[in-house]
Amino acid sequence: MKAHDGMYIEGVWRPAAGADTIEVVNPVDEQVIGRVPAGTAQDVDAAVRAARAALAAWAATAPAERAARLTALRDVLVARKDEIAETVTAELGAPLPFSQAVHVGLPILVAGSYAELAATHAFEERVGNSTVYQEPIGVVGAITPWNYPLHQIVAKVAPALAAGCTVVLKPAEDTPLTAQLFAEAVHEAGVPAGVFNLVTGLGPVAGQALAGHEGVDLVSFTGSTAVGRQIGATAGAAVKKVALELGGKSANVILPSADLAKAVNVGVANVMSNSGQTCSAWTRMLVHRERYEEAVRLAAGAAAKYGDRIGPVVNAKQLARVRAYIDKGMAEGARLVAGGPDSPHERGYFVRPTVFADVTPEMTIAQEEIFGPVLSILPYEDEEDALRIANGTVYGLAGAVWAGDDAEAVSFARRLETGQVDINGGRFNPLAPFGGYKQSGVGRELGAHGLVEYLQTKSLQFQER
Repeated sequence: MKAHDGMYIEGVWRPAAGADTIEVVNPVDEQVIGRVPAGTAQDVDAAVRAARAALAAWAATAPAERAARLTALRDVLVARKDEIAETVTAELGAPLPFSQAVHVGLPILVAGSYAELAATHAFEERVGNSTVYQEPIGVVGAITPWNYPLHQIVAKVAPALAAGCTVVLKPAEDTPLTAQLFAEAVHEAGVPAGVFNLVTGLGPVAGQALAGHEGVDLVSFTGSTAVGRQIGATAGAAVKKVALELGGKSANVILPSADLAKAVNVGVANVMSNSGQTCSAWTRMLVHRERYEEAVRLAAGAAAKYGDRIGPVVNAKQLARVRAYIDKGMAEGARLVAGGPDSPHERGYFVRPTVFADVTPEMTIAQEEIFGPVLSILPYEDEEDALRIANGTVYGLAGAVWAGDDAEAVSFARRLETGQVDINGGRFNPLAPFGGYKQSGVGRELGAHGLVEYLQTKSLQFQER
C-alpha cells in the first residue's frame, strides 16, 4: 500500500499539523518502506474533538445498525486480507503464512464476534423495581502496540463501536501502515464520520497527549507495564477509566503425568510464534526434576527446527534488548542449549531461537519480559514448588498446564495467579476474556467481557406497582 501523508479525522484524510514524519522500516532487510506523519498534541486534539462531536449520534444509533457497520467492516477486512497480510509482513517481519492465518485471520474473527454481540447484547434489563441501562462510556483513546498490529486495533475498536463509543486510535510507530489500512476499511464499511479517527505518532508525544486529553473518557492501552503505569497515573489524576493489557512472564507447567514430548513441542512452538513477540507467550517451562533433562533435550531439538521458520524482531532496539537478555542469562549461570546472541543473518533484526536450561527463579531471564524467541526451562521438586515458581513474578497474564487428564490440570490451574490458562493445549477462543492479574493489567478484552469495558451503567428506580 501507499502510505497516507495525513491523519484520518472526521471521515477524511487531512494534513498533519506538523511536518515531522516517522520512517517505517522493514525488519527483514532494514529498508525504509514508507513514511507517515508524526502527530502532535494539535492533531490529537482535532481527532478527539471530532470523536466528541460524533458521539451523541453514534451512541443513539440502534444496536442493530452498529452491528451492521461492524459486519461490513469485517467483510472489508476479508476482501482486503491479502493486502493487509502483505503489509503486516512488510512492517513487522512476520512470515506471510503467519500474517495470513493469525495477524489477519484472528482479527476478522474478532470483528465478526462483536458484530454479533452488538446485535444480541442486553443493553437494558429489569431488576426489581429498576430498569438498568448499559450506555457507552464516551470517547475512547486507544493506544495499540506493534506485535499484533491489526488484532490489537480490532480488539479495542470493535467493542468500542459495538458499545456506541467513538474512538481515537494512536497505533505503534513501527506498524502504522496496517492502522492506515484499517482506517480505509472503516471508511469503506460506512462507519459515520468522526466515529473512528486515526492519529499516527510517537508514544511520548501523540500517545501521551491522547492519554491526558480531557475530552477522552476511557484510555485503552496495550503495551509494557512501565508505560501502563504512566498512563494509569495520568488517567487516575483525571478520574478517567483505563483498560490496560500489559506485560507477561507466562509459565508452562508440565506436571509429571503429562505427555512430555507433546507439552514440550507445543510449548516451544508457542514461544517461537511471532518471533517471541507475544505478551502471553509461555516463556518459562516448568518441568519435574525427574524428567528435566529429557525435557531440555526435547526443547533444544524443537527450537533448532525454527531457525528458518521465524521472522525477525521488530526493530534494532528490540534486537539489542533481546540480545542483552541472552547475554544476561549466560552471565548469571544459565546453560545455553540452543541459539545464542549472535545473529543468523548479515542484515535484518533476527534472533536465533534460544533455549536456556538450569534456570533458577531469581534469574533475570526468569523474572523479566524478554519479548523475543527465548525460552527458560526451570526444574521443580513437587507441585507446591511448581506453584511457587509459576506465581513468583509480578506478572499474571497467561499460562499453560499439562497433565494426564484435564481434571488434574484444572485443579492446578485454578491456583495460578493468572488471567488465562490453556489446559493440555487448549486452543485460543476469541470469545473468552483475555487480561491479567497483578501487574499484567486492568480489565479484559474479547467477547462479552471486552464489550462491558466500554459501557457504564445507569439505573432508573420506579415505584412498586
